[in-house]
Formats: sequence, structure tokens, C-alpha cells
Amino acid sequence: MPAAAAAPAVPRRARVLFDEAHSEAWTIRPELARSMQPSHPPDSSYVLAAATLAECDFAVAANVDGPLSAERLREVDVLVIAHPSEPAWERTTGVGSPRFSVPEVDAIEAFVRSGGGLIVLGETENEKYGSNLNELLTPYRLRLENDTVQDYMHHRLGAPSWVLGELEGAERGGGDLLARVRAACFYRATTIAAPADACVPLRTSPTASTPGAPLLAAMEHGSGRVVVLADSDLFGDDCIRALDHSELWRNVVYWAGSHAFASPAVRPPSAALADPAWPQLRDACDALALLQSDDGSIDTSAHDAAAARAHVDAIAAAIARLAPHFSHQRGYLDAVVEDLEAWAQSGYDRPDFTRALEQFRPELCREEGVEHLVVLPMYKQNASRATCFEALIVRVPWPDWVAELERARYQNPKFVPVELVDHTRGYDSECAVLFPETVSVKGRPVNNFGAIFCDREAERFRRVAGAAGELLGLNLPPDAACLLRSPSLSRDAYVLWDLIHDRNHSHGELPFDPFMIRQRAPYWMYALEELRCDLIAFGEAVELEREGFAFGRHVQYAILFDRLLRFPITGPRVRNYDGLGGQLLFAHLHRHGHVHWTDNRLTIEWGSVADGVAAVRREVLELYRAGIDRSKLAHWCAGHDLVAASVAPAAGSRWAAGARELDETEAPRSYLDLVLADEFPLSIFYSSLQAKLAA
Repeated sequence: MPAAAAAPAVPRRARVLFDEAHSEAWTIRPELARSMQPSHPPDSSYVLAAATLAECDFAVAANVDGPLSAERLREVDVLVIAHPSEPAWERTTGVGSPRFSVPEVDAIEAFVRSGGGLIVLGETENEKYGSNLNELLTPYRLRLENDTVQDYMHHRLGAPSWVLGELEGAERGGGDLLARVRAACFYRATTIAAPADACVPLRTSPTASTPGAPLLAAMEHGSGRVVVLADSDLFGDDCIRALDHSELWRNVVYWAGSHAFASPAVRPPSAALADPAWPQLRDACDALALLQSDDGSIDTSAHDAAAARAHVDAIAAAIARLAPHFSHQRGYLDAVVEDLEAWAQSGYDRPDFTRALEQFRPELCREEGVEHLVVLPMYKQNASRATCFEALIVRVPWPDWVAELERARYQNPKFVPVELVDHTRGYDSECAVLFPETVSVKGRPVNNFGAIFCDREAERFRRVAGAAGELLGLNLPPDAACLLRSPSLSRDAYVLWDLIHDRNHSHGELPFDPFMIRQRAPYWMYALEELRCDLIAFGEAVELEREGFAFGRHVQYAILFDRLLRFPITGPRVRNYDGLGGQLLFAHLHRHGHVHWTDNRLTIEWGSVADGVAAVRREVLELYRAGIDRSKLAHWCAGHDLVAASVAPAAGSRWAAGARELDETEAPRSYLDLVLADEFPLSIFYSSLQAKLAA
């Protein structure tokens, strides 16, 4: 996606309504801003504020006439009220009274209590404008004072009334309102009266005319949230790009709209799932699996061959009845039945489903919502290594924006994201992939596709990273908190992450043998390969965000949190290469000051963490670049040294730099026996975290 190209349109997950029916001093409509302030439209314009949200996850609209009724608010997630005023004091939208009626105040309170977000922007000398914002704010125990703050010590551009807010800790449920915010200016601001339990991330300084007074206050009310600001200019077109106002604006709206992101994903009905033939197929495969040995064969001296035959016949019959739902898989389903019959005729030897696997081509039918039927004998990664028959219905998420990015920028013809619609018992496990090499065949399997269960990965991400972040008191930005609550948002982040990650296994400066599942190497080399692809995906997501594709930030969060908070503490400690990659990234970031563990809280420096990730990427890429000039053994040793620079090897390691007694050889496989099962043990931080999250 070149910088000049328009960013693909991602789905909008939350709806923001700017009220313009109560004589507001700001509008999101450019033509109205020109009418209100012909000589300088930005002085009445929230067009850039609205555009900032539209680039993210928000659908934006204006309420241009009519009251704010319960019916009107039913279609809204966040309501913005920006400085209503009598026309005697401000150029306004010219519609309605600046006073909200009693039914409107009640409707807004009910809206917030049931999960809505309310953002109110006040102004200096609040009482003169003729609004009744304080009546509106009474249920939330907030009040706009009748003040004009002056600060001759902490101000901007020589104007004492342009006061710089004092930043305070702002973490609370829903995220840190000051994430990425280092400075914010309030232009001729009033102050806010807030209760002791309010979140007050910005106050006036001790030298201000009203010292230590809230400039921004946030409250929870029922299931919803309210944010009040003492000035409305800081998000106007003239000021939103100054200092860190744009980041503050994003934080405020994501925090207020958090409830909208927690909605469960809405999945369309599946005709195949509703067909009675599906449970018959699923149950027959489960029953057949109970008869199979670890290699997929059936020992007919120990099991009833007639029972096996009955299950095979039931599977074939169910496939035939389900076939009309999967017309695009006609050749594959025919091949499954043929291979199934050949297996039965062989006396149930180790299954050979070569023909079926060659015909199974989900990568040729990547369409939004298309379903595939999968019936194959296979083992499961991160689960049982025994081969048995599995049956799955999977659905492909392939929205237009993903298709466009794949076509224009990240060509990856084998990549297939899928969601589980239903499955046999074997997928009641940690397996989140469907790869050709897991299918039972006689020879070398074809390598046509790689299917990732993005919904399953996203659910684990939300569950584990969310629990870890809460336990560690992580300073989550509000948009990251929304990602951790949203099934659809996290799923889409995984789709894009995996799309970019997967293609990089065969791109870039690689050692002579690119990463392949069949090659033998010490497990830290697999860790570095997986980490390399994730670091490249992170860098691409940073670049996408820089080019205007705001969704790229969600991909950064997903990679960072999964690598730092989930991978190291999940799975066994025997050659856990994904876990080791996470350990390395955390240790490197911590060692260079991008991550802090202080006062039993984990803090990420959001302003610099991308630079830290880039530094790790440079080290790994340099290892790869130099790898072509080394022997295989020397390359393995260099990889160990890179990891050991951040993660201490185990006591007794025979691969550690000072303990190696390895003779150079062209075939160093025998040295793999010297690798400890846990060559790089967990740090105190991770072992403690793992114990606390064991449940």
C-alpha cells in the first residue's frame, strides 16, 4: 500500500454521535464550519477530530436536529457534547437551545448507565454560555466550574491562559488515559469539580491561579463511562495536532466507548452445521478414532473390524449427504471417500490420504464466509501426536480489506485464515492450525496451504494476555484494552498478523535452508525464526499505521502482548521455541529500558517500545544475513549467543559460550542430544507470573 494510496476500509466497531442540535460551538461538518467562521473555519471545526476516529474503529455521525431521545441513543455507543452556547457568546451550529430538556437528561443518563459513553467538553467561564451542562453532569457527580485558569509558570507559547496540564497516574479499568501523552494544553480553560473516586489524569499545576484542580475527569456510571474536559479548543482543528492532543482524544473516546467492543462476535448461521448429517459424521469420526493406533492404523486383532467398517460406511454416507453444502469441494470430497474405502480395503493399515490432501485446496477459495468441510486422518500440533480421523467445519474470514492488502502488499497465496464452526474431539485441544504435514500420507505431503484458526488464537490471546495484564497492573492504552475485550477486533488483528508473518518464512536474507518443519536444528533456531517473522510483522504494522492504516496499531498490540504475556508461560518447557522467543523479546526490551518492572507493576514505554522491537529485529536479521557465511554448527552457536545475551542459559548448559566442547563438522546433528530440554529456563518474573496464572 503506497503512502499515496487510500487505506483499506476496516469494519467500524463503535458508533460516535456528535450532538449539533443544541447550539454547539463546534461541528464535524466542514461546510457548516465555513458558514460559522468564514474567515477561519478551523476555529469552529471538529472535522479533524471526527476524521481521527473514522480512521480507527469508529463510525462517526452528527445529530443535526431533534432531541436526544432513548430511541436516538439506541444506535450510539459514544455521545460527544462539545460546548453548547447561546449565540451571543459563540458562533454556533444555530440549531436548538443550549439547554437539554429533562427527558433528554434522563435519556442520556439511562444511555450511560446501560453501557454508553458520554464526553462533555466545557469552556472558560462556563456559566455565561446559557447551557445546563451541570444539570446534565449531576448524576455523575461532576461539575464544570465558572473559572478561567491562569498559569504564569506552566503555559504554552507565552500565553498564561494556555495552561499545560500536570499529568498524573491515569490507569483504571479500561486503560490508561495518558498512554502516549506527554503534554496537553488547555486554552482558556475552566476547572472541574470531581469526587475523590474520579479518575483525574490532568490537573492544573501548583502555580496556577486555581492550583491542583481537575482539567479532565473520568467516571464510571453503571455499565458506562463519562469523561469531562475543561476546554473544548484542544481538540479543534487548530489544536488537535499540537502536542499529544490527538493521542489524548483517541484515548478518551476508546475509554468512553469500551463497552461497545465487548460484544460477542456475530456469526452467520451454518446450513451444514444444522444438517442432521453433520453430527452423524462427527460422531462416526470420533468413534472410529477410538479404534485407531497412534499411527492411524487399526489393529483388527484387538478391535472389531465390523465396527470399523460400520463407522467407515457412516462417514462416507454422511459426506455424501453434506456434499451439496460444499459444492466447491466436490473433487476433494470424492477423493476422501475413495481414500477412505482404500484404507478399509487395505485392512486398516496406516492411512494414506494423498489423493484427498492433493484435492483439498482451501487457499483457492478464500472468500468471506465460505465454509469448508475437512475430513482427514491427522495429528494435532500442540496436542496429541497420535494420528486419527478428524472432521471439521471451518469458515473463512476474508474481508475486502484483507484481500486488498494481500493482493497489493503481502502476497501469500497459501495462507488461509479459518474459524472453527464445529469439530471432532481432537480439536478439544490447544491445536490452532491445519497444516498439510499433519495429514497421514505415504510419501511427502503436498504443501498447498497453511490454515490458522484465528478465532481460537484470538480467544487465547484475550484470555491469557488480559489476565496477565490485569495481574501485572499493565499500563494498557484504552485502544489496547478494547482489543483485549473484542472478539472481532482481536480476530482481525490475528488475520493480518498471520498473513504477514507466514509469508516471511520464505522472504528476506535467510540461511541456506529456510525454515521448514522437517529440518533438524536446536530449538532456539526455531525460536529465532518464529520471532524473526513476528518482528517483521510488527515493523510492517508500524509502517501501515504511519501510512494512515490505523488498524496496524492493533496488530502491534497483538504481537507484543502475545509475545510478552502469553507465549513464555503457556505450553510445556520442553524445547518451547515460541516461549523462548517471548523471553528474548521481553528481556531485551527490559534491558534497554522499554519495559519496566517497578513496584510490582509492569510498565511499557509506549513512546519508545517500537524502537526497542526494531532493535531486536536488527540483531536477528544480522544473524541471518551472516548465516550464509558460517557453517551450520557455527550458525547454531551464533544463535545461542544471541539468545544468551538477553536470556541466561541453564546451569549445566553444554552449548553456552564458555562451556562448548564442539568439534566442527558438516553434520552436527549429534550435538542436538546435548541441548537441554529447557536450555533457557524462565526468569524469576515469568516463573512467578506462570504460577499466579496457573488457573
